[in-house]
Amino acid sequence: MPIVYQCILELHDSLYFATREIGRLYETEPVLHNYALAYVLGLVDSLQFNTVVAAEHSYRYFCPEQVPKYAEHFTPLNQQGIYVTPGKALHHAATLNTWKYADNRYHVEMKQTEKNIPSFGRTKEIAPESQFEFFVISNQSLKLPRWVRVGKWASKARLEVKELPKPQHHKAREFYCPLPLNPLDVMFTNQVLSYDTINMPPVSLIRNVRMIGDYYTFEGSSELKIPVQMQYRFAS
Repeated sequence: MPIVYQCILELHDSLYFATREIGRLYETEPVLHNYALAYVLGLVDSLQFNTVVAAEHSYRYFCPEQVPKYAEHFTPLNQQGIYVTPGKALHHAATLNTWKYADNRYHVEMKQTEKNIPSFGRTKEIAPESQFEFFVISNQSLKLPRWVRVGKWASKARLEVKELPKPQHHKAREFYCPLPLNPLDVMFTNQVLSYDTINMPPVSLIRNVRMIGDYYTFEGSSELKIPVQMQYRFAS
């Protein structure tokens, strides 16, 4: 039976990543993707980047190319029996910031250029003290960090981790899952009946999901139901 950790992430800085772009507005959805959380927790680093061969792919300090390697990075997590669910906001507030930039091409070539025309953009970010909840499912005991960095600005956040009671396994029943889910990771082992879509890259998530399949419950929390056999899967 796996170990399930409940994780509460509290922001100490504003959180920004571009879930959607609406003209000059770059908006952050109050949902944390499970791919991002695996990197945030250092799970990919600990399982892959401690070898010489994989060190050249490390994103911790330097990214030599803007090409995602999700299958390469997350397959070792599947082999270790580790999975991170997407994170939902327990409570949050938004902040709106405006930034300006100018055409700085004259810094590159020492010749006369067009007049600088200042432009601007706006970011809708998640405010400090907002909290998110997600779960880590593992076949082995894990030591997760106390402080993490998340989002485009590497915003500081505090992580509270609690190991849940031993899960109870229920087989082939219809149930409602209160968590956001990655559809690629659940649809191969469960029959999904209904859901709402959260449009965000690199894989849109689903929430308010009703499905038929195996799931875990936990003593003292009758509403929490987590699908069984979730693992990272990738579109071909």
